[in-house]
Amino acid sequence: MKTKLRLAAVGAAAVLTLAACATPPEATPTTPAASETETSTETETTEPPAAAVEGFRPCIVSDAGGFDDKSFNQLSFEGLERAANELGVEFGQVQSNSDADFKNNLESLVATDCTLITSVGFALSAATVESALANTELNYVLVDDAADNDFDGNVDAPNIKPLLYDTAQAAFLAGYLAAGFSEAGKVGTFGGMPFPTVTIFMDGFKQGVEHYNEVNGAEVQVIGFEGGDQGSFTGGFEANQDARNVADGIIDQGVDVILPVGGPIYQSALDSIADSGRDIALIGVDADFFVTDPSTADVVLTSILKQMDVSVYDAVIAASSGEFDPTPYVGTLENGGVGIAPLHNFESKVDAALVAEVEQLKADIISGAVTVTSYLNQ
Repeated sequence: MKTKLRLAAVGAAAVLTLAACATPPEATPTTPAASETETSTETETTEPPAAAVEGFRPCIVSDAGGFDDKSFNQLSFEGLERAANELGVEFGQVQSNSDADFKNNLESLVATDCTLITSVGFALSAATVESALANTELNYVLVDDAADNDFDGNVDAPNIKPLLYDTAQAAFLAGYLAAGFSEAGKVGTFGGMPFPTVTIFMDGFKQGVEHYNEVNGAEVQVIGFEGGDQGSFTGGFEANQDARNVADGIIDQGVDVILPVGGPIYQSALDSIADSGRDIALIGVDADFFVTDPSTADVVLTSILKQMDVSVYDAVIAASSGEFDPTPYVGTLENGGVGIAPLHNFESKVDAALVAEVEQLKADIISGAVTVTSYLNQ
């Protein structure tokens, strides 16, 4: 586990080192308003929150993807926004245009009297630890990273709560579903960069396909990922020509299901699907693409969900009453922190027996009858 966590932190640190300095956008004070998008899950808190302690001000900083990325930045923002709305408090937000903004953006939130700062994404880990150590009276929530940059197995600052997600479990279900749905006998996946928070999706997906093959005596192939950090990667998280080239290369090998992992790179896969002239299903990540991006409605088979909105909401509500708990949270199938989205437009296209198998597989993973490995449980 530590080895793979090290890869994520080293990668993030390298990006931070190479980035040039930039002036952050001014932190925006936001008055509570009705959220335009509110995701409901089985873990969502239904009891109204108690009144916040006096002076409580939650704030949030995005990574370079911004809060409208239709993915983890957006979900995290919605979780904090919903909590602030229900508490009746103002909150602060600041978006990062690049990794170079992280340190200054965090400093700007500290300067605007934020009492709880949520950093979205593992790339913010080093800057968040630095800010937390310098501001011990504040509380921090770090989404998708263990905040263990010295690799000793402990969170680097006592006032940081890591929110982690064992998405391999949900990706396992998606891989099994994709293998059963595929008529070509080939499914594909590619990622932005080979960080553990990316490859955990790809690895779980591959394990799910392999489990389908073992159970059904099938030989469905996974194109684009061999395991570990070996696979097809675009080198970044932008929907650009590099992402398009990788998607084209996988689709040209005959896959009829594809899983892009890395924020906007799925948009390049959509272009590749459109130009292929074939029926190819897409699997989304983080959010339910059918809901967050209606343009995917006719091609998205399902999405691998990380319920960041719920876990951020819960962390903010707990901190608002003075009960901040820095114990790391790990989302699983059992606690509803990860899962897969409904089939939506594909419901009539997927065999009911396959759907039942996936449901049973979920129960088997929760009970321990089927084991899914990831960097979070090794």
